[in-house]
Amino acid sequence: MRTTTLPKGHGGQRHASARRLRGLYPSLQRPEKLIRRENTMEVMRPTLIRIGGRIYRKHHIREKAHQHEEEEEFYADLGDGADEPCDAFVIEETERGYRCAVDVPSPLYKYIIGKKGETKKRLETETRTAISIPKPGAEGEIVITGQHRSGIISARTRIDVLVESFRKKQPFTHFLSFALNQPAIQEKFLQFKKEVLEKCSNDCGVSSSLFQNPAKLHMTLGTLVLLNEQEIQKAQELLQKCKEEFADAIAGGKPLTVEVAGIEYMNDDPAMMDVLYAKVTMKDGSNRLQQIADRLMDRFLTSGLMLKEWDRVKLHATVMNTLFRRDPSADEQSTATTSKSFKGRESFDGRNIMKLFENFYFGDVLLNSVYLSQRFSTDSSGYYATSGQLTFS
Repeated sequence: MRTTTLPKGHGGQRHASARRLRGLYPSLQRPEKLIRRENTMEVMRPTLIRIGGRIYRKHHIREKAHQHEEEEEFYADLGDGADEPCDAFVIEETERGYRCAVDVPSPLYKYIIGKKGETKKRLETETRTAISIPKPGAEGEIVITGQHRSGIISARTRIDVLVESFRKKQPFTHFLSFALNQPAIQEKFLQFKKEVLEKCSNDCGVSSSLFQNPAKLHMTLGTLVLLNEQEIQKAQELLQKCKEEFADAIAGGKPLTVEVAGIEYMNDDPAMMDVLYAKVTMKDGSNRLQQIADRLMDRFLTSGLMLKEWDRVKLHATVMNTLFRRDPSADEQSTATTSKSFKGRESFDGRNIMKLFENFYFGDVLLNSVYLSQRFSTDSSGYYATSGQLTFS
């Protein structure tokens, strides 16, 4: 192959020639450059984790993978921590150095310990600290001790990052809800179910197994991961603060009258529905219910007890869900969460249901309480067991 050497000062032409050669001869590509570029992007745009109002960068450590390994290795990029402010937690000075205690729910201990204790050992080695963790299943404080304050700060911050990251992977345990299971609403819902099955049972995927349990009709405002009694207590206290700070003022000290009417579906194809829900609006046309729902979500997000699913709460009550067919106990699932994982789920053809029942009227309801509802539970009324509540009157 004939080549031409370009003189100095013609860098642009030289690069253009190189691009043409690579286009003609793909084998001349240099994949190692692409790899280095990808690695550079990981460094320049790492995953960000917010803890206690501060943001940390999450860096993945590439290690040999272990089969069935549960832990994911990463660390907080904080250097030696010497200049890191620690106003988010308390460090005590002792006769032997420094000490810091952190409350961590027992289900998360294993992520700090790691496979065969490797994560804990690495944390201790890299921060020059000793980390004491309660026995599995025993609630208590994780205690960090060491001779250097900077090491305590680094170890504590890395533990916070581990806890925050693995908390997001836990299934939710509770959810904030408005109960919509008043007798009149249940009666209209059963009428809706009966008429849908009479008129649409021949449509693909439509069957009685898709329908919500009438005793558990509700609106979900957001889901929470509460892993011990202390976190449940924290959620209860936050509900009461919300009542005092804004809920009473917005509701005016009275129950909210809402209308449950009309149906809508979650995804964009009525022939392949996974969730069908009833729409919920204020009877007086105001947005007070939306205000309360959004502000509750904001306060619980800020507290770290709730994970963000949407920019604002979608006011709805699930009436049909393909998850119910596979697992009737899935009725406490957040439709906001499950609808995101539509790919691979069962579906049903809801075109006729929408055509015949688009404006179906389920009734009016007086909403007087927001419940901290327990997942996988049932109380004496058939609704979810309650861990706490906020009342408007």
